[in-house]
Amino acid sequence: MKQTKISEAVVKRLPLYLQVLNELHAREVQTVSSQELGVKLDLNPAQIRKDLAYFGEFGRKGVGYDVVYLIEKIRQILKVNQTIKVALIGAGNLGLALCNYNKYSKDNMQITAVFDNHPEKVGSSIGHLTVQPMSKLAESIKEHNIRVGIITVPAHEAQNVANELTNAGIEGILNFAPAILRVPEEIRIHYADFTKELLSLAYYLNHEGDENDESAMDTE
Repeated sequence: MKQTKISEAVVKRLPLYLQVLNELHAREVQTVSSQELGVKLDLNPAQIRKDLAYFGEFGRKGVGYDVVYLIEKIRQILKVNQTIKVALIGAGNLGLALCNYNKYSKDNMQITAVFDNHPEKVGSSIGHLTVQPMSKLAESIKEHNIRVGIITVPAHEAQNVANELTNAGIEGILNFAPAILRVPEEIRIHYADFTKELLSLAYYLNHEGDENDESAMDTE
């Protein structure tokens, strides 16, 4: 693999490629071109070729990409060819939904422990997992080599949870709470903020007509 620094935009497109490739594999499609991938993803084929070229030469000119081979290579690049254990903090409705989704997912990012500080939730079951008290967080992370934490607690509790995950030696955090968290530089944090995305969507819904008017004015 090339040692060029890969941009975050490229890394975020790789799961999209993997999703489409998995769909093609399920339909027993053996090869796919960058043009075909571009149509399915509404991306420039040249961008797809450039993204993949950062990691090696996977396609053949005039033939395209072998679907199974490219799936394997992208999984290796994303490190999902190995099981990565995940702890989920917050056993509310969202946490329950994420656990149930993960249970049926074929991805190797597996939620293996769930934590909450609410007495009525501690000891309850989510699938095959038992909700543990927050006092067991650090112990469980070390014992089971858990590397990623998912935060689904209210915003005012999120920073404290992030601090506990950091102190326990977690390497990455996916935060669903509507709060900006402060963590050490060596910890990777991603945000999944539904409120932010909905507000952004509302802007475009409410301003679509304005943008069209402006475009029309620019052409006059």
